[in-house]
Amino acid sequence: MNKSIVLALGFVLLGVFISAQSFEKKVPQDFDIEKKEIPHGKIDTIQYSSVTVGTTRKALVYTPPGYKKGAQYPVLYLLHGIGGDEKEWFKNGTPQIILDNLYAKGKLSPMIVVLPNGRAMKDDRATGDIMAKDKVEAFATFEKDLLNDLIPFVEKKYPVKKNRTDRAIAGLSMGGGQTLNFGLGNIDTFAWVGAFSAAPNTKEPQVLLPDPSKAKVLKLLWISCGDQDRLMPFSKRTSDYLTENKIPHIFYVEPGGHDFKVWKNDLYLFSQLLFKPVNQEDVNLILKSQ
Repeated sequence: MNKSIVLALGFVLLGVFISAQSFEKKVPQDFDIEKKEIPHGKIDTIQYSSVTVGTTRKALVYTPPGYKKGAQYPVLYLLHGIGGDEKEWFKNGTPQIILDNLYAKGKLSPMIVVLPNGRAMKDDRATGDIMAKDKVEAFATFEKDLLNDLIPFVEKKYPVKKNRTDRAIAGLSMGGGQTLNFGLGNIDTFAWVGAFSAAPNTKEPQVLLPDPSKAKVLKLLWISCGDQDRLMPFSKRTSDYLTENKIPHIFYVEPGGHDFKVWKNDLYLFSQLLFKPVNQEDVNLILKSQ
């Protein structure tokens, strides 16, 4: 083989190897088990005035271990599913434990995580018929609440950076659909987008990105879904469209269905990539090598 080709291949493999050192692709068995001996972040409940909804709304906020008001942090907005509220991730996905454990290993960039209620209506509890028309429509209304009410409140109350490159959005199921709709619809606001098992509320790719080239400014575009999830077609059609238009992104098909076992795994992997340089092609290769 030509010596220059061998050398080039060596650099490619070295790049993957280096990425693998900072990206922990194999989720350890104790990744979501609380460890008392390590530093812990803090979860607070906030209340903010929503002009969009016309009421006061609640969200949870996770601040990382070693949080200092004198520092400045990027922010991840982490969205729940159709049957949940601002406490769904906290109760079922234990992000505070997963992230604490990753911080203890030095795997994360310090960040604030906001867990909002994505059902933007006055009675925003997940009660009664959660599939009722007004409740489903409230998930779309949340885009205005997020952009015009919640983000400005967070940026006033917490020491956070206010550039698009310092904002991420991610979510599961209905929240995964919101993530693609809001993230790709507001690339001037978010640079990091992660959809876990996106639901049927996800807009068709041509509507999400009429001009696909605009997505090239994203720092990270992550799409994942369990291989047994009946909602896979919504993730796959988006990934296929991105691939056809040569838009860099990560498409991760993992073992599992439509449940928190999958979504906790997604958070563990996705969060490691936030707010740091990412070679998405390398990460795809690493994930496929599992």
